Amino acid sequence: QAKATTIKEALVKWEEKTGEKVGEAKAVKLYVKCFPSECIRPNLIENRCDNYLFLTENLRILSLGRNNIKNLNGLEAVGDILEELWISYNLIEKLKGIHVMKKLKILYMSNNLVKEWTEFLKLADLPSLMDLVFVGNPLEEKYSAEGNWIEEATKRLPKLKKIDGTPVIKHDDDEEGDS
Repeated sequence: QAKATTIKEALVKWEEKTGEKVGEAKAVKLYVKCFPSECIRPNLIENRCDNYLFLTENLRILSLGRNNIKNLNGLEAVGDILEELWISYNLIEKLKGIHVMKKLKILYMSNNLVKEWTEFLKLADLPSLMDLVFVGNPLEEKYSAEGNWIEEATKRLPKLKKIDGTPVIKHDDDEEGDS
């Protein structure tokens, strides 16, 4: 069986492949590929990584989709710089730790395990969040089946401009009250 690749080794390979330096990159994407002969297993899979990767002052987009991530611990290192976080297809049920993402504009976290409004409401602590993809989480699936997901989600996160790829249309409640 082949030896697993560490994040450090994966980053060296990324630099060799792209010709860029990780410390100067605006975005670094690592994907988990498992084949019988080769398996990249970042420490994030077992949540042993205290600092999410190699984070630099230039990093604006962090893509961690399909990594079996269970929590968001360790985001402090990028809380003041990261603008996009792509964490779809993971095992995230709780959003503890997301509050540090003060510049986050885009959060793609489809197909995770969030099932409670109390967890969803933690996204209200993100002052810059405008675009959220949340489809495939148990919470979204439940309310989509009832036909009122977008309404319920935007009621709780009124600053959103787009949810699950759909632009948010604001209604002026004052005009409705006058009729």
